[in-house]
Amino acid sequence: MNVLFTKDNHVARVTLNRAHKLNAIDAATEEELLGIWDSIEQDRDIRVVVLTGAGDRSFSVGADMSDDNRLSGLEYWAKPRPGGFGGIALRDTLKVPVIARVNGFALGGAMEMVLGCDIVIASSNAGFGCPEGKVGRLAMTGGIALLSRRIPYVHAMGLLLTGRRIDAAEAHRLGLVNEVVSPENLDATVESWVNDLLSCAPLSLRATKAMVKAGETLTPQQAQMLRLPELVEALQSEDQDEGVRAFNEKRPPVWKGR
Repeated sequence: MNVLFTKDNHVARVTLNRAHKLNAIDAATEEELLGIWDSIEQDRDIRVVVLTGAGDRSFSVGADMSDDNRLSGLEYWAKPRPGGFGGIALRDTLKVPVIARVNGFALGGAMEMVLGCDIVIASSNAGFGCPEGKVGRLAMTGGIALLSRRIPYVHAMGLLLTGRRIDAAEAHRLGLVNEVVSPENLDATVESWVNDLLSCAPLSLRATKAMVKAGETLTPQQAQMLRLPELVEALQSEDQDEGVRAFNEKRPPVWKGR
């Protein structure tokens, strides 16, 4: 399989499994990813997702330029791709938090996939970049749309227009990465973030992410007034009663996701 997908204890793990190709994503791999994201959206038992690449060299180097089924630039642009590269870069229907475990290069489309995640933990040997211009393409399935919204304009344009790579420390300084750790500490750090997320009410997390996504183009006042189904569900859930009860009883809450 080009993508490994497992689920355990409310945590889904999605691993790009083409280490021999530095986890480059061909058409078949992207189709697998689309199916996986769809299944995660429909599985209310999943509360956290970890996205990573196999091996220790590369998260992914983006689109597989050797793919015999690759499209021309115009064909690629014309093909509907509402979720962005890898089905995640621009996906706005996935309500659970997604952690990017960046274990090496995250280039091109893979950089766009990282931009589609909510939390980014990077190994100190990771590298980031948008080299599409160097092969006559554009970062049009997430990079152009998102990068200048995440970091200052001049830094975003510096990456998009030159194809330069930055290391994990620079990505952290620019605000693209939450935490940078040594390769041997990457898994432990990711699990710490996973546990922190699992300690929160899952419906609260879903509502928070939905509210942030829906309010991105609104004023703070307008965003605060949003009345999304996820918000209503969280506020009238059993879990919101359990959270207060557990606090008063000085014990960890037991979340039911309802």
